[in-house]
Amino acid sequence: MTGISTDKRDTLLAMITEEQRTLGFVSKSSMFSMAQWLGIPVAEVYGVVTFHTFFSVKPQGKHVVRSCKSVPCHLKRSEMVASWIGDYLGVNAGETTPDGRFSFELTNCIGACDQSPAMLVDDVLYGDLNQERVAKILKSFD
Repeated sequence: MTGISTDKRDTLLAMITEEQRTLGFVSKSSMFSMAQWLGIPVAEVYGVVTFHTFFSVKPQGKHVVRSCKSVPCHLKRSEMVASWIGDYLGVNAGETTPDGRFSFELTNCIGACDQSPAMLVDDVLYGDLNQERVAKILKSFD
């Protein structure tokens, strides 16, 4: 985000965060409104929304499952965790279950390298995962 002031940048992040928290995603119309209100190009808003993996431009399920794919988790077989999550939910990463209960996302880091492999369900961290633990955690949201 070059060319816009720090105040506008901070305000933009706060606006995006609030929109994501309220609606579960940031709509095109919201991005246009934010850009107009701040006097910045829509491309700047879109760039921020799509850069941060915790923001979404499409509606999400009731619960968002994020599997970490960073190096520490990768070294502890995070691809298996992603596979177990996908198998349990019946969707691939980037998809939402047909009933809208879960969205499944891969993310670069969730700040839990000491507990890798790890995942987030909404804002709750689960670490030291194995197939049984993943199934038990996801079943608790049924």
